[in-house]
Amino acid sequence: MPSLMRLATGAAKHAATRQTVLATNVANADTPGFRARDMASFSPDADRLDLRRANARHMAGASDRTEPEMLRDARADPNGNTVSLEDQVLRGVEASRAHSRAVTIYSASLDLLRASLGRR
Repeated sequence: MPSLMRLATGAAKHAATRQTVLATNVANADTPGFRARDMASFSPDADRLDLRRANARHMAGASDRTEPEMLRDARADPNGNTVSLEDQVLRGVEASRAHSRAVTIYSASLDLLRASLGRR
């Protein structure tokens, strides 16, 4: 159970950080030369979750990247800005849903833990 709660916490933090990056993109939508950024998808670090691997190649490449990366498929305006407001809104909705999902999982885990202890 604690591993699931750590996973949900990590996912919620990642989604919140992604929202910050996307908000920065929107705030700089008219800044000449500004390059839009986004976060890599959340993937838990297997060692942090106390998972055991039978083979070192299992779950290889799992990492929790917290540094935003430039959007590679973004087209630049004549002023060099790559922010598309429509794209940023869709990405923001995706991040919001990921955050809500993580908080729901965390809350359900707490409820289950309380129920197992005989508390409500």
